[in-house]
Amino acid sequence: MQAAAIEASQARFGAFVRQLNLNQPVVVLCHSDADGLAAGAILARTLQRLGHVVCTDVTGKGENAWSESVRRRLAQHQAQVLLVTDLGSRDQPILPVPTLLIDHHRPIGVPPNAELITGYGSDPTPTSGLLAFWCGQAVANIDDLQWIAAISLLSDLGDNAPFALLAAAKQRYKATPLRDATTLLNAPRRSATGDARPALELLLTADDPRDITKGSAPQVAVIKAAKTEVNQAFAEAKKAAPTFSGNVALIRIHTPCQIHPLVAQIWRTRLPKYIVMGVNTGYLPGRVNFSVRAGPDINVLDFLREHAPNEPGEWYGNGHDQASGGALRYTAWNEFARGLGFGPELLVGETLGERQVNSDHG
Repeated sequence: MQAAAIEASQARFGAFVRQLNLNQPVVVLCHSDADGLAAGAILARTLQRLGHVVCTDVTGKGENAWSESVRRRLAQHQAQVLLVTDLGSRDQPILPVPTLLIDHHRPIGVPPNAELITGYGSDPTPTSGLLAFWCGQAVANIDDLQWIAAISLLSDLGDNAPFALLAAAKQRYKATPLRDATTLLNAPRRSATGDARPALELLLTADDPRDITKGSAPQVAVIKAAKTEVNQAFAEAKKAAPTFSGNVALIRIHTPCQIHPLVAQIWRTRLPKYIVMGVNTGYLPGRVNFSVRAGPDINVLDFLREHAPNEPGEWYGNGHDQASGGALRYTAWNEFARGLGFGPELLVGETLGERQVNSDHG
């Protein structure tokens, strides 16, 4: 983002924060990956330093900001405002309170009574965590949270993220603890339970990435166990071979762990000329979850829009230009796979000996 765009985002965040009442709680909702967790923790800790009572929540397995289960949890806090980060933006309401979304995915609308601070369309595109850090700097001294923003960059953009903050954080905190903390924080949401609350709890209190990697808090043991579980599932998934149709390579796995994005990513590097899909039939009951990756010359969001089934649902085709995916009910998946030219071996249902789940099951 250009300096002027950063300053404009900071001004909007400052104006939003200055209207808040210290006597009513503020709710921060974030995505469960390391970028979303970083963004949520930075926002929560910034507001706490200003004297606000902050309630935090993170999406669970199969949830997004608009899921009814999430709305029920958020409503219990009776918040004056809601801050949502790294969960996209669409035109449906989340809660009937003023809402601020901080995000870097392609927006598909803005909820009523809400405003969006977005990095989408900027080159390079900042992570949600970096956006949250820039915004927080406008209202409080949060330089000691720089390492959390660096984790968001490592999580989404890797070691060569083109932002000066990452190099500064590596010099200050060292690269290995930052990388190891990023891997650990990403593990819980990829585990079979998908519960990232222990990771968020650590980021809300930690002073250093070593508090994540070597700390004595009980959450450290939880996220390390999750990492072991995910590593075992990923090792098994690496044995799967791709199936090809045209310029699409599809790798099918069956596990309750959210490792299909990892499968898509490793095969994208091996098959740079292909649109690569990691497909998981075991992640959510009654659905096929998939992640799509492609090189910079292919827009994955446009590809998915072009090949969308008749009823894709709300979980289809959101995210980034080169990284997206979806969760399709069985009938929609079969339509989608056929449309891409794949044969019956890639369809789901009783013919494959799987447990049949009614296609309208949630």
